[in-house]
Amino acid sequence: MIVRTWRGWTRSSDAKAYEAYLLRTGFTGYTSTPGNRGAYFTRRDAGDRTEFFLISLWESWDAIKAFAGDDPGSAVFYPEDDAFLVDRERTVDHYEVFAEA
Repeated sequence: MIVRTWRGWTRSSDAKAYEAYLLRTGFTGYTSTPGNRGAYFTRRDAGDRTEFFLISLWESWDAIKAFAGDDPGSAVFYPEDDAFLVDRERTVDHYEVFAEA
């Protein structure tokens, strides 16, 4: 299994709306892709910004590529992300799981 992570930041005043937007776009995109083994979308407030930390679980690199395209190290963005995000990671991190409970 492979863990994929990404971070993005909104103004705190936009956090609730971005959360709803993420559930309609990214969460649906992740979980409807064959080979996705789960997704955790988290957030935390930090002053006037809110950090979103997305964690997804994948059964293979092929499954990740089915979601992300030929460059699985690049983040996937949706049409209205620019309206919400004040900062974002343009790349993602991947970790191979070697033990789980």
